[in-house]
Amino acid sequence: MTRIGIILGSTRPNRKSEQVAKWVHDTAVQRGDADVELIDLRDHPLPHLDEPMPPSMGRPQNDHTRQWAAKIASFDGYVIVTPEYNHSIPGVLKNALDYLYGEWHNKAVGFVSYGASGGVRAAEHLRQIAGELKLADVRQQVTLTLATDFESYSVFKPGGHQPSQLNTLFDEVIAWSAALAGLRDPAAARAA
Repeated sequence: MTRIGIILGSTRPNRKSEQVAKWVHDTAVQRGDADVELIDLRDHPLPHLDEPMPPSMGRPQNDHTRQWAAKIASFDGYVIVTPEYNHSIPGVLKNALDYLYGEWHNKAVGFVSYGASGGVRAAEHLRQIAGELKLADVRQQVTLTLATDFESYSVFKPGGHQPSQLNTLFDEVIAWSAALAGLRDPAAARAA
């Protein structure tokens, strides 16, 4: 079964990403067509990039990097839940992405963003980063607006149209993850 990691892109106290990621996770579990796991960046405290070699060299020196690499390598695709901070993504998310290179290659990624304008600028920045990491970003994204999808700007209550948007995102991420499997493991693709 296709494995999808749902990455919580914020570690900030009182973050909203936990509420959003739980909704994303619960929706995926109900679908039953992928094995999903929450990946909380709080559980992977990575210092500001401290590897002596570039991630593209694939020679991590630190245990925290090797653990992060093993976690990310275990998935076929991802859904990143991100707030928008100053028209971009949180620094902790950028740092987590920058730590690795080959572990991201030839996998699908979708974005669930939130903020005053739905987090659209954060998602656009993620698309640029994804391209460099050889992640295939799907077209569908879920944009959650603080004024309409959060009661009193704090309690997550997605609008009625959001579940269908999220299901379309999962349709695309799962399909693309499966389609890219041959690029991740060419020997398996030749045997098929």
